[in-house]
Order: sequence, then C-alpha cells, then structure tokens
Amino acid sequence: MMEMYEIRQKFRDDKLVDISGTIQRELMNNSALTALPKGAEVAITAGSRGIANIVLILRETVSTLKGLGYRPFIVPAMGSHGGATADGQVEVLHHLGITSESVGAEIRSSMEVEQIAETDDGVPVYMDKHAYGADGVIVINRIKAHTAFRGRVESGLSKMVTIGLGKRRGASFVHANGALHMARNIETVCASALRHSPIVMGLAIIENGYDQTADIVGVGTEKWFEVEAELLKRSKEMMPRLPVDTIDVLIVEEMGKIFSGTGMDPNIIGRWRIEGVPEPEKPDVKRIVVLDLAEQSFGNAQGVGLADFTTQRLVNRIDRQATYTNSITSTYLQRAMLPFIYDHEQEAIESACGSLGPDVDLTGVKLVQVPNTLHLDRLLVSKPVLEQMEKSAVQFEIEARRQLRFNDEGMLAYKLTSV
Repeated sequence: MMEMYEIRQKFRDDKLVDISGTIQRELMNNSALTALPKGAEVAITAGSRGIANIVLILRETVSTLKGLGYRPFIVPAMGSHGGATADGQVEVLHHLGITSESVGAEIRSSMEVEQIAETDDGVPVYMDKHAYGADGVIVINRIKAHTAFRGRVESGLSKMVTIGLGKRRGASFVHANGALHMARNIETVCASALRHSPIVMGLAIIENGYDQTADIVGVGTEKWFEVEAELLKRSKEMMPRLPVDTIDVLIVEEMGKIFSGTGMDPNIIGRWRIEGVPEPEKPDVKRIVVLDLAEQSFGNAQGVGLADFTTQRLVNRIDRQATYTNSITSTYLQRAMLPFIYDHEQEAIESACGSLGPDVDLTGVKLVQVPNTLHLDRLLVSKPVLEQMEKSAVQFEIEARRQLRFNDEGMLAYKLTSV
C-alpha cells in the first residue's frame, strides 16, 4: 500500500450567471443576423462534447431566433465522429441531450458536403449541404487549447467551420498536411468559408477550470480571428492543470471523447504522439495508466495510445470502427495504438511502477491519480508530490488521507469517479 492524499486544487472560477440573457444580447447585437429577412432559415452548429450547459445554450439560441421571426435548425458539425454517418452523428447529439424536443428545433443531419471554395494553398473548402443551403449560419463552439497543434486560433469557432461543417471530407483535407500545418489550414479554410458561405456570426463559449460556463461572446465575421484569438488566451489562463510538472506515474481513471477530443487531453498530460512533432518539455509524465473508457465515448478510444498501460476492460469497450475512422481522419495513428494490456487494474498500476526501474523505492514515487483529464480540481497524490506542491505556488487544500490499495478483484479500492 502507498500513502495518498486527496486534495482539492483551486482554479480561477469566473462564472457566467445570466446565460440566457447573455445569449439574447449577443445575438441581437449582431447586425448581419438581424438583417436577415423574416422567415429566414438559420442553421446552428452542434457537436463538440463535454460543453457545460450546451442544451440550454442551444435552446436559448433557438428561442431568440424564433423571436426574430426566423426558422432555426440544428446541424451536427463534428467531422468524422459518429462513425462518419448521418444517423451516427444524430445519435451522438442525442447522447449529449441534444434532441429536437430539448432545444426546440429540427436536426438536419447529412454527411454530404458542397465544395464552396479553394484556399490559395490549394486546399478545398467544404461545407455541410444543409448549412450551406441555409439563409444564415451561427457557429457555436467552446474555445480551448487544441490537442494537436498550437496557433493563433486552435479548438473553437474556426475549427468548427473547417472540420465540423467540413464533415469527414473536409476534415481529411485539413489534416492531410500534418499537425505542423494545421494552424494555417484551419485559418485559411475558415477565412474562405466566411467569404463564400452564409455564416453570419459565431457564439463562442469559454469555460473555467471547473468545467463551468465562464462567458459567452458573439463574434462577427469582420474580426473573427482577432476575437477568437483573444478568447483563446482567456481560456488558457483558466485551464485546469496537474499540480506538478514532474510525475512518475499518472493514473487516469477514465478517458473518453466526453473529456477531450483525444480521450485524454495532451495539453494536460504533456504528450502529443504525433509523428514529426516534438513532445512538450512539461509536464513530464514518465508512465500513464488509463483504467477505463467512458460510456459517453460510445466506444471511440482515440487517445488510448497516449497511455503506456491499460486494462482489458477498457479494450473490451473499444469500437474499432469508430476509433479507426477518427484516427485515420486525423492522420494521428499513434494515438489509437494499444498500450500494454492487463486483466486487472492492480497489475496495470504495479507494472507501471515496476517499469520505472528495478531499484525504485515506492515511497519515493511521484504518483498522481485523476478521474479524467478534464476534471482536475479533486485528485489523489503521493507524499513526494504533496511535498513538491507545498513548495510551489499551487493553491490547494488537503481533504483526506487515503491508501492506494486494491480489492479482491484487483480493482482500485478508492476512485474519484465513484465518489
């Protein structure tokens, strides 16, 4: 057994109180939207997982548009997710609580796209046929750090336009030149789409370190990239993070698309696993053990290859078709490759510790246990990690003392996801 401490980290907690009022104000302040004629059809994007209050945000957007005399509908905008099928993408929305009944608008799903332009670099620009055929399009997405590249804009409105609305075909072309060209491809493709499609505005969501809505900002097409870039900076300032930069063993209780597009957020764990792209200097995590795949991931285990050790239970949950489709579309094949597989959690964790070397003293191992890579306010740390935290500027409280131990079935006796 190893002595562990359950701690609660403190992050920035900016929180938007009046979500409905903010959405109404931001929509009404957009002149391109309010200039549409009565009866205009307006497509609203939906698709990114794990966004707090997404059903409320969509419902209020629909309600405001109806109040303006428009006919809104929802378009699934998620690249190749949902098995790259129209029905599969609707099913993903349903699992997120997004239905025609919950948001008050029809869902029109198709994998068919129109080529609407071509960038100066020769990259074709595609758009979902339903969105392109609408009188107006409102792009809704959360702004956050991307899991595969760095740029002026990363994961957010521009990505939703280029990859989400581009569906599988558009996503494939944007990814085709590799991660080092992703930032430029996303900007240039999005810029072309803004010029050649009925997009009237974006509605950008940023969240705090507790996975709560911090702000919602209307973004006009004229200063699209400048505003998104500023919102990305705000988002990164509020990102949750691991309490220390050097970790021997990181135990992730659950991975999945509900927590990150890559199952485990590479920004949190410090691993890219992309050919030709150097790994980040920090955080430096020597071994990662991932124990399970969230049900809300629907079998998509993209990102399992970021770990070193896993369990047979997780592997049994994998939908290979969904995982392979996502991985091939992104071109980051390493991220879907399987780590060492063990029948029990105890074997996986003990093997991870043992792999540090034959003379490793377990009392000196820097071990951190997290529920997933999105929710990092509550976690378990070993004594060496706690001692390092006490010497740093990390804000935290110790809530309880625990023991890293296992039950008779070889399962962790105490999990944060079970509390």
